[in-house]
Amino acid sequence: MITPKQRAELKSIAVNIKPAFQVGKGGVNDAQITQIEDYLRVHEIVKIKVLDNSLYSAKEAAAEISESVKAEVVQVIGSNCVLYKRNPKEPVIRLKNK
Repeated sequence: MITPKQRAELKSIAVNIKPAFQVGKGGVNDAQITQIEDYLRVHEIVKIKVLDNSLYSAKEAAAEISESVKAEVVQVIGSNCVLYKRNPKEPVIRLKNK
């Protein structure tokens, strides 16, 4: 569980990154989940864009993906969502504890 201060820190990081994945009319599939999991293992934070033709809202996509990859939803804003999952072996992002 991340604290509000850590969430704010992650939001500030997320502002500068571009969406790495898109959710379209096909929705969220197993291959996409695997790719997102691998991406999170390396980068720890990912921005996902939900396209207009998708059957999902950004909030629904974020909830489903975060549950599947066991990540935390940092924020959902417009058609984008940001997820965070700490790499326990080799952390990339050093969050302050408090």
